[in-house]
Amino acid sequence: MEHREDSYQLYDDPFRFYAAMLHDIGEARQEILVETYRFNHDAIGERFRDALVKKASQGVKVKILVDSWGTGNSDAFFASLLCRGGELRYFKKIKLFWDFFTKNHKRNHRKLLVVDHHIAWTGSANFTAYSLNWREMMVRAQGSLAPVLARTFHESYDIYKKYIFKKFAFKKTLYHQGFEIVRDLPSIYRQQIKTRFQQLIRKARRQVVIETPYFLPGHILRRDLMDAAQRGVEVIVLVPQHSDVRVVDLLRNRYLGMLHRAGLQLRFYQPHNLHAKVMMIDGEVFSIGSANFDYRSFRYMYEMTLIGEEASILQQLAEHIQGTLRDSVPFDYKKWQRRPRIERVFERLLLPFRHLL
Repeated sequence: MEHREDSYQLYDDPFRFYAAMLHDIGEARQEILVETYRFNHDAIGERFRDALVKKASQGVKVKILVDSWGTGNSDAFFASLLCRGGELRYFKKIKLFWDFFTKNHKRNHRKLLVVDHHIAWTGSANFTAYSLNWREMMVRAQGSLAPVLARTFHESYDIYKKYIFKKFAFKKTLYHQGFEIVRDLPSIYRQQIKTRFQQLIRKARRQVVIETPYFLPGHILRRDLMDAAQRGVEVIVLVPQHSDVRVVDLLRNRYLGMLHRAGLQLRFYQPHNLHAKVMMIDGEVFSIGSANFDYRSFRYMYEMTLIGEEASILQQLAEHIQGTLRDSVPFDYKKWQRRPRIERVFERLLLPFRHLL
């Protein structure tokens, strides 16, 4: 593969980025690394599996790390890859009789593809046809950032079945030429992605834009967003009108009136599910990654986000956000006040479970 200078390309259309990812896999000569929450047995999963099988048959090293809850134990699905020398690991297989709840709900939610330590993909999308019509956000990084992201894969790969390990060493943020790769492990007390988001929001001078499929910020994050709006920062939150998890939408709605009164601009994306997980501060700093803006991602999931000031990424992200805004409608406060009583009841019933949704 010809090596060129560093370049970065953003994709929000699954049809386009799946095609580009498959092309990169087809060009692999040495090694392919895949880390994902879902690698489904469907049309998209089969296309990627078959592409990986072909490269393994050519002698390319293929290593896959899938979450055992999100993907399931699919040895039969990956059999053709395994018999050609591909490696497959399931992140934390489900324990049926040992500490079932406290361990099993902590899943690896990261999304990463690295080809020959020269091209890396990361962002919001899994390998599944289920989300073909969703609006996502994936960044393709070609060049020197790819080996750094490959390092994060190998560290996840090495601890794939450990429930107890040196958390603070593994959570270390990586830095590379102005980029931060912020990683999180399950922790109630040390949530690095949330902490970094708080720092960025508190420093914002003009604008904060957040896109997320699930919007359940905790008390401190809600306060930071409201404080930003009160000091004159334009705070825009873009969420889907209807996500794929209805109970999260119901609980989310409980907080919208309070946030609207504090000055946040809430927008609902209309066409289908908005699954991108991005933030942009003052048009100068971006975050693109796997973490949702909710309790569960910050507390209980293995997540990763890429933060930086790369001008080409910021320009593309601004165009993406404008496209999302064009297909969104503003929050209707009066309509929210008139929402059915049954919805209010469910909001209260779900409140004790907000950390797990």
